[in-house]
Amino acid sequence: MGKDRYSIFMTNLAMLLALESYTTEKVNTSRGIEEEIIGVNRLESTFNTDKVDKPEVSGCITNPPWEDDKHFLKAQDRNNTQVLMGAYCSVLLDPLPGEEYNVKLAADALRGKVVEPGEVFSQNQSLGPYTKSRGYREGASYSGGNIVQTEGGGVCKIASTLYNGVILSNLDIIERHNHSMPVNYVPYGQDATVAYGAKDFKFRNNTEAPILIWSEMVGHRLYIALYGQKLPPKVRWDHKIMNVVEAPIYYRENLELQKGEERVIIKGIDGATVESSIVIEHKSGEVETKNLGISHYNPMPHIIETNK
Repeated sequence: MGKDRYSIFMTNLAMLLALESYTTEKVNTSRGIEEEIIGVNRLESTFNTDKVDKPEVSGCITNPPWEDDKHFLKAQDRNNTQVLMGAYCSVLLDPLPGEEYNVKLAADALRGKVVEPGEVFSQNQSLGPYTKSRGYREGASYSGGNIVQTEGGGVCKIASTLYNGVILSNLDIIERHNHSMPVNYVPYGQDATVAYGAKDFKFRNNTEAPILIWSEMVGHRLYIALYGQKLPPKVRWDHKIMNVVEAPIYYRENLELQKGEERVIIKGIDGATVESSIVIEHKSGEVETKNLGISHYNPMPHIIETNK
């Protein structure tokens, strides 16, 4: 990324960080969660927290937080989807203003969706458009090499988490796009971004039975799982990381800090080119490799406040 593009990045980021006096140490993301959301089925969870997987880093799980929830159990019975095919938990680190709200809203809208055999699921068609009229707020999004404020910013976390659940379930990926810069909640090559009318995340139910999707935001963890009638084969990721580009460091002045003090606002991530595939181990002993393509990431700069 050239110097001019990083200047634009810094301008946008400075404007973003000015919102609600954001710092990594203190973000109030629990305010004002309205109940009058248009077209969203909001359910009250009733789960035993002792049995729930609570990973410290993102990854596949076997005990999502709703297995005793009466709404979930009714949906399972109604669709005859008793088998957990694949489940993933994304641990969201320091979400920016508006993001956590939008992720929770989208997770509520996704919960209970059913994909029939042969049907293609589209996130944009199912959850979008991500507009204020549908209850979404402005949140941080990547646009090229910049961070900008857009309506529904943050819903890509739904796409990324769902992508991982779909892969674990061995379903067909129809459309997936990587972010322009790395994200800090899933590994390289395992993210997915959406932009209504431009980029979508789509998968096909290639099984012979309905698939029930269940999702919930609990604290800073986003859980998404898919249920059907048969266990999929064992699936594991394989990534080849190439052309790593070190994340640059950028400073912005903050005269409210003590003289000589520094504060990390954004922890950068190196850019890279990543070739991803999955290895599928069938019960018969057959091993299959499926190529998922190449993802290119520009570096995410380190942003540090300082008072020199």
